[in-house]
Amino acid sequence: MHTVKLNNNVEMPILGFGVLIDDAQKCEQSVIDAINTGYRLIDTASGYLNEAAVGNGIKKSGVAREELFIATKLWIQEAGYEKTKLAFEKSLEKLQLDYLDLYMIHMPFGDVYGSWRAMEELYKEGKVRAIGVCNFQPDRLMDLMLFNEIKPAVCQIETHPFCQQSDTLKFLQDNNIQIEAWGPLAQGKNDIFNNEILVAIAGKHNKSVSQVVLRWHLQRGVVAIPKSVNKYRIEQNFQVFDFELTTEDMNAITHLDTKTTSFDLRNPELIKMMGKFKYDI
Repeated sequence: MHTVKLNNNVEMPILGFGVLIDDAQKCEQSVIDAINTGYRLIDTASGYLNEAAVGNGIKKSGVAREELFIATKLWIQEAGYEKTKLAFEKSLEKLQLDYLDLYMIHMPFGDVYGSWRAMEELYKEGKVRAIGVCNFQPDRLMDLMLFNEIKPAVCQIETHPFCQQSDTLKFLQDNNIQIEAWGPLAQGKNDIFNNEILVAIAGKHNKSVSQVVLRWHLQRGVVAIPKSVNKYRIEQNFQVFDFELTTEDMNAITHLDTKTTSFDLRNPELIKMMGKFKYDI
């Protein structure tokens, strides 16, 4: 498995499997299929309400724990020092694990500073190998780095050909924080699989559009975590290490950037909705 080295020297697979999958049975089977295909990074979250299914899939895969890189995330209502400690233990229990490879703050809201102090302690205790954040923009990241002891090892954000976040990518690279893409295939939006430029590049390499897009992420140094419940797609998405996009290909994809997000976390109404949303996690 191809890896990237985080700022604490922990190695993280550059291609992983995302599991924002509602159906528990499909989620469990997809995790088994992904691990059997060769994926070693599995990315979930307490807010996905499927950690138990993911844990079952990991256990049933039969692959040794130390070969896997398991990441999960802390939800908004779990923010704060004490709540984070409890949420972490609950996630471990559901995942049937005794440590995590990566623990992340899911959203930049609530008492993220209390959460980060708790996560720093979990890291120092060896209960998690790396800590990071999701959906933090450079200003929030710089604030977190300035006033805490440990800076994030990973920042997971929306990025794909239509939302390339080039400035944020440069900021993260300059500050030695690994970028990870959620929605690396644009969640199928913007008719991505029929885009003329991507279809042409795929044809040139005898690959699918999804393989081209994933390869584009990897060549930018971005960790990608595509999801699927279709075994064929899971396997196809993993077959991206046997070809390379040319400079011309990479430049062509650059022109697809609309510089717009599908999930505007600076929208006060969206933040208000997420902050008040209650469910049993």
